[in-house]
Amino acid sequence: MAFAFLSLMLSFGALIELTHGQSQEFWNTQALETLNEALSLQDLNKNEAKNIIFFLGDGMSLTTVTAARILKGQLQGNPGEETFLSWENFPHTGLSKTYNTDAQVADSAGTATAFFCGVKSYSGAIGVDGTGKRGDCASTLDGYVDSVLKEANLAGMLHNKATGIVSTARLTHATPACTYAHAADRNWENNRDLPDDAVENGCTDIASQLIDHPEIQVALGGGRREFLPNTENDPEYTSTSGQRTDERNLVDEWKAEHPTKAAYVWNKEQFDQVDPENIDFLFGLFEPSHMQYEAFREDDLAGEPSIADMTEKAIRILRKNEKGFFLAVEGGRIDHAHHASVAYNSLHDTLAMDEAVIRALELTDTSDTLIIVTADHSHTVAFAGYPDRGNDILGKIDGGTDGLPYTTLGYLNGPGGTITSLSFAANGRRPNLTETETNSRTHVVESLVPLGSETHAGDDVPIYASGPFAHLFHTVHEQNYIAHVMRYAGCLGNGRMVCTDPPEIDECGGAVVHKLGFILLALSFLIHYCLC
Repeated sequence: MAFAFLSLMLSFGALIELTHGQSQEFWNTQALETLNEALSLQDLNKNEAKNIIFFLGDGMSLTTVTAARILKGQLQGNPGEETFLSWENFPHTGLSKTYNTDAQVADSAGTATAFFCGVKSYSGAIGVDGTGKRGDCASTLDGYVDSVLKEANLAGMLHNKATGIVSTARLTHATPACTYAHAADRNWENNRDLPDDAVENGCTDIASQLIDHPEIQVALGGGRREFLPNTENDPEYTSTSGQRTDERNLVDEWKAEHPTKAAYVWNKEQFDQVDPENIDFLFGLFEPSHMQYEAFREDDLAGEPSIADMTEKAIRILRKNEKGFFLAVEGGRIDHAHHASVAYNSLHDTLAMDEAVIRALELTDTSDTLIIVTADHSHTVAFAGYPDRGNDILGKIDGGTDGLPYTTLGYLNGPGGTITSLSFAANGRRPNLTETETNSRTHVVESLVPLGSETHAGDDVPIYASGPFAHLFHTVHEQNYIAHVMRYAGCLGNGRMVCTDPPEIDECGGAVVHKLGFILLALSFLIHYCLC
């Protein structure tokens, strides 16, 4: 709450100064305060990261962050530009290069394999390296790469952590899947998606791999249809059914695997009843496919928790492990709203993730918790024109050469392509938005090139970090570097152990702990990592 209050007060102060013309004293004071904060960062946090929380805004481009920041301020009654999102106050930032091994503009599977597993791969790859081929099971069998989540759970007797995933997309979708699964194709979400040759070569679907890895203590998101058989109706939308054709009910299998101190939930009432102090395993599937956009969440008949609610519940469960935890949180629908060219929904989902980060900050300590906020790729959304200070970020600007207003935010391509509109087809002009409410959860923003779905973009995306070894994000990085920072900070995988005394590095890249812990840790590393 203190973090949110500080942000609010800064915004209020900026509004007062705007009213008074924003004097030179205001700007000089603000700059000197920021300078003093920067000078105080000389004592870098080199503690071991007991906890790691990784926030991924799917498709959260820098333009998206800027526009969401302004929207946040405007919703508070301020001009908006002076506002900060929670992660924009983090002390360390960098940039991530997002290309896949086979694509200049990335997809969400190859990128998630990079930042979770530490290696760049091809578009559509789930936890496999770039030596294989998309859709070819056999070509990827020798290229499996484990994620930081798996390594956190298998870190040996001294360091095995609790683990969890939260997403507003399907839990089997590209980003969350890369925390636990290996698949030659991101579309292999349930068994009916697998081609015959994949089955013959022993590949399995993504949903079944989640259930077959019971070490994940918390899994919350959408995607019920991937876990239920096609003979069983969905509990919320009873006219629909699951999609599995192998007769497996993976929800029932999960329940059987976790008979005590566990809960499966599919609506908000059940979710709210879960007491984190009495539950060690929580599985939640709140929609057959993706969860609702934040702007539509209150309309859901069965009710859905927010991404902030899911994040808080996950942290309260996972932090009971005295060795710490790894939690991956995805704001998955930021991306989907951009594809639909509905900027309103993308920005509101970004603000929902902002609240989730605030909750995480309130529930953890920066001395032992590394928090990273980043994106997997960009989008073609642009922030343009010459709007006045405080202009509605989802509103319009007057003054087009054709005499028609246009929105501040626009897309290079997408379903709002002007040549597809009836107005343009009739008179060769752009649609007249004068009477159109553009600040709406249903308004499709104009785009230059008409496409059925707006595309990703190839520009770099920001990395924001706070906590142990956050300073390792400091320049332009290859995206797979992110995983190696998490490993190093949390003493995971081939990451170097952080000790009070300088450690010695063994031949496998792990570290040797001195004194009493040497034998146990060496044995653990031998079993789990040193088979090289």
